[in-house]
Amino acid sequence: MQYLFTERAHLMCPHMNFGVVMSVRAPYEEERVRKAMKRLYAAHPFLNALLDYERETNAYYCRVTDRPTAELKLKAREIPDAGDPEVLREYGELTSRDWDLFAEGMLKTVVWPMKEGICFLLTFHHLLADGRGALGLARELADCYAAGIQPGFAEEKLIASADEFPKDSRMSFISRFMIGLANKKQAKEQKILSYPEYHAFADAFLKKDKVSYSVLRTCEEETEKLLKVCRENGVTLNDYLLAKMMIEERTKKVIMACDLRGRLGCYTEGALGNYSTAFSVEVKETGTDPYVLAKAVHRKVQRKMNRPRDLYLVLQCYSNLDPAALDAAFMACRGDYPSKSGKFVGSVFLGFDAPRGYSITNLGKINNECIAAAYFIPPASPAVRKTQGVLTVNGQMTVCTSER
Repeated sequence: MQYLFTERAHLMCPHMNFGVVMSVRAPYEEERVRKAMKRLYAAHPFLNALLDYERETNAYYCRVTDRPTAELKLKAREIPDAGDPEVLREYGELTSRDWDLFAEGMLKTVVWPMKEGICFLLTFHHLLADGRGALGLARELADCYAAGIQPGFAEEKLIASADEFPKDSRMSFISRFMIGLANKKQAKEQKILSYPEYHAFADAFLKKDKVSYSVLRTCEEETEKLLKVCRENGVTLNDYLLAKMMIEERTKKVIMACDLRGRLGCYTEGALGNYSTAFSVEVKETGTDPYVLAKAVHRKVQRKMNRPRDLYLVLQCYSNLDPAALDAAFMACRGDYPSKSGKFVGSVFLGFDAPRGYSITNLGKINNECIAAAYFIPPASPAVRKTQGVLTVNGQMTVCTSER
């Protein structure tokens, strides 16, 4: 049993899904698929978990059951490759409703036969994993299915308290003051949004809030050229992508996701769960040269990465806000739930009042002999207008964009 702590922010918020699509170099065999998935379920307890609630403490937790709760769907129709439009259509269908996490698991897998290989669509709820954890699970599945490599058991231990953050990551006075205001409002209201009430609202909201997805692939040669120019300019590929989005969207601020696995003592190698944060990258420089702007972005990113107060700000906010105010944040902003504290948190801290933001989640690059191609479908947070999910596999970079 693992209690939600910082993950509470992903609980009562729609569009908390994302996906990994990959084609694997092995023939499609139904029994082989089932066997590989069974091995994954045995290695990762959260693939057998449901959400549960402790009324006395208003706490939610992952309850591991004695059976797999993840869903597996096998398709009969053969597709040419992982870029077939049916894959994104299926993802859109899976995420067009709010999953009832008390009754269904947090992973849904769809599998297609291909002329040369097999295609997997892994659709995650954010409570199950972050993007890096999802990619790790996808790699385990590919290695297990194509090469027969047994996934290793990984104890899953979520962030349990702010004590797991560095001492020098304490929030600034103004941030503590604002959170204090939100918590006082919540203490005065004494209102708790129930999960069934949220679930009904989110289900209706998702039917109206349409998100479109597109995929852009860059071949190995072009990806290497881009990396070479980035190195010559002293910037990373991620710096370049952030700068490019700023120019194209005419914005000076982009939200960047960041993996904290190497910095958190609670993380076990290979475990599912959320071990990531995010921070805004905002620069004053202007212009249309992406490499000039990328240099300014690089300086800002490095500064934030090396300042715990900036790097852990989002997680510190989640951990210090009253959970009931976090629960109410979205519905108070976009529904008819009368909570001043929820509306304050949703608008001031989370930007839920309208989708204005832009963000990038770059899962980095991997090499894997079992995977022919793969891409990452990013979450479509209701606070964000456009998000790009970036993944480079065997030298080929793919950018999947979700936008309203």
